[in-house]
Amino acid sequence: MLKQRLHAGDLLVGTFIKTPHPHVVEVLALSPLDLLVLDAEHAPFDRRDLDACILAARAGGKTVLVRPQSASHEQILNALDCGADGVILPHIRSAAEAEDAVKACTYTSGGRGFAGSSRAAGYTSKGMAKHRADAAGVTIIVQIEDIEGVENVEAIAAVKGIDALFIGRADLTISYGAATPDDAVVVAAVNRIVAAGEAAGRTTGMFLGRVGDVAVWRDKGARLFILGSDHDFLLQGAANLAEAIRT
Repeated sequence: MLKQRLHAGDLLVGTFIKTPHPHVVEVLALSPLDLLVLDAEHAPFDRRDLDACILAARAGGKTVLVRPQSASHEQILNALDCGADGVILPHIRSAAEAEDAVKACTYTSGGRGFAGSSRAAGYTSKGMAKHRADAAGVTIIVQIEDIEGVENVEAIAAVKGIDALFIGRADLTISYGAATPDDAVVVAAVNRIVAAGEAAGRTTGMFLGRVGDVAVWRDKGARLFILGSDHDFLLQGAANLAEAIRT
C-alpha cells in the first residue's frame, strides 16, 4: 500500500498521465514504475475519463493517484469514489487549507460524503464498516507551489493526516517571479520544504525534469519522485527512433 511505503521512507518513482484514455494507463501499468498520477489539473480529464483510467490502473495492479483540478471537496470525492489510491492536492497555502483537504478525504462530520455503491465501496459489497476501514488507507499528498505555502510549510507539514508534501517547482518559479526552477530563490524554497517535511516526519516528493537531479534531492531526504509523462515518452521514443535511423 502506498501510504505504508511513504511512511516507511521507500524510494518511489512515478510519472504523470496527461492523455485521458485508459489504454495509456493500461500500457504503463505494465511498467516497473511504482505509481501513476492522472493529471486532471492540467490535462482534459472529465469524470468519465478518470473513472475509466482508474479502472485500467486497478485492473493492472498499479497504484494510481489523481491530481484534481483543485482541492475542493467535490473534486476529491470524485477521485476517491472512483477508486483512486489517493490524491495530490494542488495549491495548498495554509494549515487551514491542509486540514480541510484531510477532512475531505476522511469519513468524518463535514468531510467525505459516504456512498456505499461506488467502486471504492465495492459496489455495495463491502458494507459500511469495511469501506470506512479501507478508506483510512487513502493517501493524502498536499502540493506546495506558492510563496504562501512555503511561508506556512512548517504548519502545513504538522497537520495530522497528511502523508506527504509534494513540491510544485514550476509554479514556485512563477510565484517567486524567477526565470527558471534552478534560480537560487526557488532552490531555497525547495530546501525549506524538504527540511520541513523531515522535521515533521513527512515524506517529501517533487516533480523533476532531469533524472540526474533525483540523487541530489534523495540525499537531502526526498523520497517520492514524479518524472516525465506519457507525452514525454511518446516524444522521446519517436526522437530516438528517428535518430537511430538517420545516424
